[in-house]
Amino acid sequence: MSNPEVELFSDTKTRPGKDMLEAMMAAEVGDEQAEEDPTTIALQEKVADLLGKEAALFVPSGTMCNQIAMAVHCQPGDEIIADKTAHIINFEAGGPAVIARAMIKPLDGVRGQYSVDQAEAALRAGFRHAPDSKMLAVEQTANMGGGSIWPLEVLEKLRVLAQENNLITHMDGARLLNAVVASGVSASKYAATVDTVWIDLSKGLGCPVGAVIAGSKDFIAKAWPWKQRLGGSMRQSGILAAAGIYALDHLVDRLAIDHANARLLATRLAQIPGVKIDPLTVETNILIIDITEADLSGPEISAQLLKKGVRMGATGPNGLRAVTHLDVDEAGVVRAAETFAEICS
Repeated sequence: MSNPEVELFSDTKTRPGKDMLEAMMAAEVGDEQAEEDPTTIALQEKVADLLGKEAALFVPSGTMCNQIAMAVHCQPGDEIIADKTAHIINFEAGGPAVIARAMIKPLDGVRGQYSVDQAEAALRAGFRHAPDSKMLAVEQTANMGGGSIWPLEVLEKLRVLAQENNLITHMDGARLLNAVVASGVSASKYAATVDTVWIDLSKGLGCPVGAVIAGSKDFIAKAWPWKQRLGGSMRQSGILAAAGIYALDHLVDRLAIDHANARLLATRLAQIPGVKIDPLTVETNILIIDITEADLSGPEISAQLLKKGVRMGATGPNGLRAVTHLDVDEAGVVRAAETFAEICS
């Protein structure tokens, strides 16, 4: 089933609505590589202002944002510190090794977040047989940590640690705006704890494509050649940038609805025998569902859900992930929970 009635596989499955499409069709465009696309320039300035950074760059994807950041910041053989569940480790096809030629030291954090003490213990430098620690990478929110929100005070302490050890700090901000809406902490306050940060437009904001990375003017100047090398030229990208502007103007606050629907889904699922999930840990729009004690495996439940018009992704034999977004309403969440219960019974 290519288009299930209830799509909870990911918030990347969102589709642009009528108003967003109209904004895209009305966009003024030019050659973005020559910095002649006014709509793309407007989006970049808007995101730079939102994040409190000097400049920003619009690229096709969040993965490209991460790869550009690591390529700019790291020399071959440098080491990046990240949680073991991080997107840059698990879902970017080994990009850091291929593009930045850097290695990653995975830390065994809690719900996708490592502690300041763990980061400090992982640092190494000045020993010719070991790589030099170069970057602290965080993911806000932590995807495979169930959409958990890195506390601002922890990020601030990591920033101090980085400054004391001459490290770069980078934030994979794929769902940063979910954290902003859920916590009440501004995007600029979170972004102030890192050197570089990006936001995704194609997840909870509902755009068809794109992400925007921000940092200093010097960083963005160095990011441009990497965008070119990686094939990120989009030419008349204002059509896509207009979707981002529309989303930032109209769709950020409504992320709270997705969070409420995620908690509702967690509450319903927690009542099913063999299913373990604590609704109190659901901070944003991602659920990691433990079915270790269920009679069926993750892939089996996923397959049966899909047959009944509900899609969730299996994270392995003992788990599934569900992600709420603007294309799934409360009724859809209730249906998903009822279908899940029916299968497990």
